Amino acid sequence: PEKLFLNKWKHLTPQTLISRNYENLLNFREKYKNIIIKPLYGNGGSGVFYINKDDKNFHSIIEMFLEKSSDQFIIQEYVEDIKKGDKRIILFNGNPVGAINRIPSEQDIRANLHAGGVAKKTYLTKKEKEICKEIGPSLMDRGLIFTGIDIIGEKLTEINVTSPTGFKEIFRFNDIN
Repeated sequence: PEKLFLNKWKHLTPQTLISRNYENLLNFREKYKNIIIKPLYGNGGSGVFYINKDDKNFHSIIEMFLEKSSDQFIIQEYVEDIKKGDKRIILFNGNPVGAINRIPSEQDIRANLHAGGVAKKTYLTKKEKEICKEIGPSLMDRGLIFTGIDIIGEKLTEINVTSPTGFKEIFRFNDIN
C-alpha cells in the first residue's frame, strides 16, 4: 500500500506505528497520548479517528479495526497544527507545481474536501520546499510522475499516488493548468 512508502522518510513524519499487535498499540498510545488511527488501505479520510489522551473509545475503536479487517492499520502521533490545515502539494516529475491548504470544519478533525474541509490558497514554506526536494528524486526513481503529498505543520503525513486530488482548487486559486 502507498501509505507504507512514507516510512522511507521517518525523520520527516509524525511518529507512526503500523501494526495489529494490541500491546504495541497500547504502548504507542501511552507514549504519544493524542493519536490518529486510520486504515492502511483507506483514502479520502474514511475511517480516520482522532483519539485524545482521555478518550475512552480507544479500546472500542481498536477492536473495530481488528474485527473489520485482517490488515494492519496506522497509528500516528497527533499533529496539533491540523487546526491550521492539511496542505496538499501536487508534484509532477518530482517537483511541486501547486498546493492548497485544506482546513477542517469545526466539527471534524479531517481536512478532506469531501469530508467538509475547505480549500484555501496557500504558498509553500521553506520547509515544505525542502521536503519536496528530498522526496522528489525517489518518486521519479519509482516512476511516480504525478503524486500528491500531505503536510501538517512541518510533518509529512501521506504520499498519495493512486488518486491525488486538489487540482481543481489549485487551478482555480493560481490560474495554472
